[in-house]
Amino acid sequence: MPIQQDIVAEIPRLRRFARALTGDAYRADDLVQDTLERALNKWMLWRPGNLRAWLLTIMHHVFISQARSHKTVEYYPEEMLPEVSARGAQDEGLALRDLDRALARLSLDQRQVLLLVTLEELSYEETARVLNIPVGTVMSRLYRARERLRALLASQDGSAHLRIVK
Repeated sequence: MPIQQDIVAEIPRLRRFARALTGDAYRADDLVQDTLERALNKWMLWRPGNLRAWLLTIMHHVFISQARSHKTVEYYPEEMLPEVSARGAQDEGLALRDLDRALARLSLDQRQVLLLVTLEELSYEETARVLNIPVGTVMSRLYRARERLRALLASQDGSAHLRIVK
């Protein structure tokens, strides 16, 4: 069935979003698996359009459902954050780690909107449908998330007093 092949093609993006939501590779894999199971069981309900937005909507509902039943914590202390692997120079790796830590400190609502708009490149309207919120709420959460992220990254830059030694 073509829809199932299209769903399989979206798995890397689902994993990326799930990892950013949960902050844990194992929980992210479980979330993706639960999302795929639900999508494959309900693929007959999908109306042609943006398949990624439909899958992310399912993931959002599964994530919220799991969070309610398990009382999961939305904030991850720095010592529990996963190490981010990065190619390239050490500075790039440090910047990526700082960004990962700053993202984890955003509220779940802000993190979801920021990731859907910037990482998954969904429109405001698509993001609103995925999260089942008004477009205006998407815009305000995105603004607050960007401002908070800037502040967090700026405070991390000021705390490191490294100098380049030749």
